[in-house]
Amino acid sequence: MVSNSAIRKTTPKARFTLIGVRRGMLRLMPVAIFVIPFGIGFGAAAVQTGVSTTQASVMSGLVFAGASQFAVLDLWQSPLPLFSLTLVTLAVNARHIIMGAALSGWINQLSPWQRALALVTLSDANFADTQTSLRSGDPEIGYLLGGGLMLWMAWTTGTILGATIGSLAGNLDQWGVDVVMPAFFAAVVCGDLRQGARILPVITAVAVALLTVDLLPAGWNIIAAAVSGGLVGAVQHGR
Repeated sequence: MVSNSAIRKTTPKARFTLIGVRRGMLRLMPVAIFVIPFGIGFGAAAVQTGVSTTQASVMSGLVFAGASQFAVLDLWQSPLPLFSLTLVTLAVNARHIIMGAALSGWINQLSPWQRALALVTLSDANFADTQTSLRSGDPEIGYLLGGGLMLWMAWTTGTILGATIGSLAGNLDQWGVDVVMPAFFAAVVCGDLRQGARILPVITAVAVALLTVDLLPAGWNIIAAAVSGGLVGAVQHGR
């Protein structure tokens, strides 16, 4: 196993500057524009599920996790199944463990408060952008925070707009809002199928989700699918 000291010897010294934060925001501004409609979709779907405009807006502002926020809407009922919500959120966001590990050589050079600040808005898009820069020899961690802040603003703005529109429009099924979540996760699945190594875990997860939807309590088919897909992936890669 490679020690942290060995990683530091082979990794350029990380920077975390306000200039980097500003550049990170500018770099991901075009991507953030396309996040707004996604946020609108979540806000409208949340209201349709019974979440209030305030709850949906606060959820996006504090959680900032699009995929898991969509996933937990299927579990939103009274009383809230907190254990199930936690499991679904952990399952959907488990990829952040891999992202953190990939960034560790640079992030671990920062002070604890800088690490927390840099990672608080970690998402797929700003991870990919920052990772590309780091691999090219630019050790600026400010890109991560700046890009994340831009995406966060777009996501929360979209959510507020969608929730407001949804609360004023009444029944949104006529506009097709009820297919937002299935369409989103279908797109995620199709994206994973382009990578050959992920085909079997994805197919397993989809099959388990569909087969158990009427057999398990609401939302637990998602948990079963995530666990099943993860186990198949672990066995497939010999771990």
